[in-house]
Amino acid sequence: MPRIDGRHRAAVLGSPIAHSLSPVLHRAAYAELGLDGWSYDRFEIDERALPGFIEGLDGTWAGLSLTMPLKRAVIPLLDEISETAASVEAVNTVVFGEDGRRTGDNTDIPGMVAALRERGVEKVESAAILGAGATASSALAALAEICAGPVTAYVRSAARAEEMRGWGERLGVDVRIADWAEADRALASPLAIATTPAGAADVLAGAVPERPGTLFDVLYEPWPTRLAAAWTERGGAVVGGLDLLVHQAVLQVEQMTGRSPAPPAAMRKAGEQALAAR
Repeated sequence: MPRIDGRHRAAVLGSPIAHSLSPVLHRAAYAELGLDGWSYDRFEIDERALPGFIEGLDGTWAGLSLTMPLKRAVIPLLDEISETAASVEAVNTVVFGEDGRRTGDNTDIPGMVAALRERGVEKVESAAILGAGATASSALAALAEICAGPVTAYVRSAARAEEMRGWGERLGVDVRIADWAEADRALASPLAIATTPAGAADVLAGAVPERPGTLFDVLYEPWPTRLAAAWTERGGAVVGGLDLLVHQAVLQVEQMTGRSPAPPAAMRKAGEQALAAR
């Protein structure tokens, strides 16, 4: 049944936000679940505008999805955050309770784990991460659950290397640092997670081994990336950014609406259709 406390509005916030597929996925879930009267929108909001926006929300709001640059900026505005969100100091989901409490969570991490498990990746002995930005910390947190051995992070600067070492210590992951110039070595890992911006890993497409393991490329547009396409040609398993987006959105829908399970198949189909139309 739909929530009976009068909350039926949700939205994704961020800057830039026009490209976001979140409205497509959440609305598809509402339609599949029969949640008539529920709405999900997008708002261009930066860090300066965030406090005023949240303070201006009324009791019809069930929750918010947050993308960059708001995942850390929102934390001081919340009453509590989950252990998962605290582990990487990033919130991508806010749920408003009947008592007005604001609870933050991070569904990116369990979304990554779910996307990998959907492709049959339950445990790996080692892994590699390309990049060291915000998504890389979530990837490390996901690997803390499924990787038994070391994780090698391929980075471009000493500052990024230090950040990844710090996240590794915090998350209990054995992080080893390698220079980006040696990033082709990452492709021999049982699991390689590419967290770099569009185009950054294209140069590695020619270095895919003959028998690749699993590639998790967090991009969904453009898709497939050159690296993902080369990986598929070699017969390797590929997990894409849309897989991640769907699984993290499934968890958001369930938390915001109180309905479970959310419909990943319908959400993925809507996302694929939206991307094909762009």
